[in-house]
Amino acid sequence: MTADNIFSGLKVVDLASFIAGPGAAVILSDFGADVIKVEPPTGDLWRIGYKIPPQPRAKDNYPWHLNNRNKRGLALDLKSPRATEVLQRLVKWADVLIVNTPHPARKRLNLAYEDVVQWNSRLIYADVTGYGEKGPDADLPGFDITAYWARSGLLSLTRDAGAPPTLPVTGSGDHATAANLYAAIVTGLYRRERTGQGSYVTTSLLASGVWASGVSIQAALCDATFFPLHDRLKPPNATFNVYRAADDQWFVIVLTPDKWQALSGAIARPDLLTDERFADPGKQAANSAQLTAVLDAVFGSQPMAHWRAAFDKAHLTYGIVRAPGEVVKDPQLADNDIVVPLADAGGKLTTTISSPIQIQGITKVPARRAPEIGEHGEQVLTQLGFSAAEIDRLRASGAVPHSARKS
Repeated sequence: MTADNIFSGLKVVDLASFIAGPGAAVILSDFGADVIKVEPPTGDLWRIGYKIPPQPRAKDNYPWHLNNRNKRGLALDLKSPRATEVLQRLVKWADVLIVNTPHPARKRLNLAYEDVVQWNSRLIYADVTGYGEKGPDADLPGFDITAYWARSGLLSLTRDAGAPPTLPVTGSGDHATAANLYAAIVTGLYRRERTGQGSYVTTSLLASGVWASGVSIQAALCDATFFPLHDRLKPPNATFNVYRAADDQWFVIVLTPDKWQALSGAIARPDLLTDERFADPGKQAANSAQLTAVLDAVFGSQPMAHWRAAFDKAHLTYGIVRAPGEVVKDPQLADNDIVVPLADAGGKLTTTISSPIQIQGITKVPARRAPEIGEHGEQVLTQLGFSAAEIDRLRASGAVPHSARKS
């Protein structure tokens, strides 16, 4: 393994708020990029996200460190007349600028692409929006639940028949969109490597949500006939369904037709192979409620440990439904560097979730805590070429606060 990370020397300015944009910057930082997190003097609102129900309650600011680790912090009031001096030097310094400021506000803040590209033609300007760059709703505010989940159709599909739509896991759409924005940034960097030209790269929560639900949306594009919402007791396919073991542990099985004989053997029900109701996939579909009832009774007779051993022996595909408290105990996470140590965050924050991309032979940068508001302000401003007197004037003007403070 080598510690020479892929993005060593890459300079990134993260001007985005909340999750998707900062999440893309985290992935870059995992592979060695130097990321400066720029916030208003009051801080990114995501700093208080963990205090807002229904987020899990904790004394430690776990979501802030998850989405802003490995970064240096600079506080900057973009509304201050003198902020443009700092913004201009940041853009000239940077290889990548990540933004999610609403488009109408960008012109006022000198943050639009047309403004900043004049300062650095090689810049990768990475923009993440709720609903895309164009169209009647381009300027609407959007969070992952509204744009990624609701508008894309995902929220209508991830529920059982008779149940209303429910809230998805917080940030799940944002993190998927973060990976897409990272891919856009890397694509822009590759183009720059070949042509020397910078790029305006973008994705949206809506585009990411439609891509995630692409099988269903593509089906709608060709007027496919959809099955009704999933009903566990009367599914379209009883061997693609959720069941409960005797110890109340839920699990899902996903079997292809060629595994029917293996399943019958694993559950010690060879009689199912000669039952005319289930003789082929078509008959199993027609009698899915009856087959589900049979499987419910069988699976409810033994604990999950029994079925896990039986399924593994028969090479059947299944997944145990686990709560977050169980997931963190899964040895696969540590063995595959999905969860890694986090340095200096304090409290109970000793580990964090690594980005989902691995490069064989490359060791990621060890994760360290996220910055306090403006923590590295003087260091960053000095690096950008501001003198001590100029930094004092920036502070006096209100463009840069006097000192870092904790959120």
